Amino acid sequence: MHPGKVISIHISSEASQPMQSLSQVNAAAGKGLEGDRYYRATGTYSNKPDPARQVTLIEFESIEALESEHGIRLLPGDIRRNLVTRDVALNHLVGKEFKVGETLLRGIRLCEPCTHLESLTQEGVMSGLVHRGGLRAEILSGGFIKVGDEVSEI
Repeated sequence: MHPGKVISIHISSEASQPMQSLSQVNAAAGKGLEGDRYYRATGTYSNKPDPARQVTLIEFESIEALESEHGIRLLPGDIRRNLVTRDVALNHLVGKEFKVGETLLRGIRLCEPCTHLESLTQEGVMSGLVHRGGLRAEILSGGFIKVGDEVSEI
């Protein structure tokens, strides 16, 4: 896998609240991104604990395709994924371990868009992001993740 890059980082401290853009974030193994709603157990789905909610990633190319194919323009934080990447085939990382900067992650499953995401953005987001809504991952070994970090399969 050709290493891609993290181009933006986003967290929200509470369910349904706007995402904040960060230049770096601490990824805690087995817990999530420090300060994020799922790290704090205040996310919409926090009542259903799941290691796949520790960190979510999406390809910037998917955000660009949403606009070019469906006319829906959203900023990277609007998609409500934690890490926005470029040049990374995230769907190929399901079931695999990979590094983001100094952290070790395992891809759990695709992060398919849901009605909750569409209710926070606009109609058409669900259908526009089917099979390219990102990746849900577990943090195996923590550390800081920074904008510009490489994403590479192990």
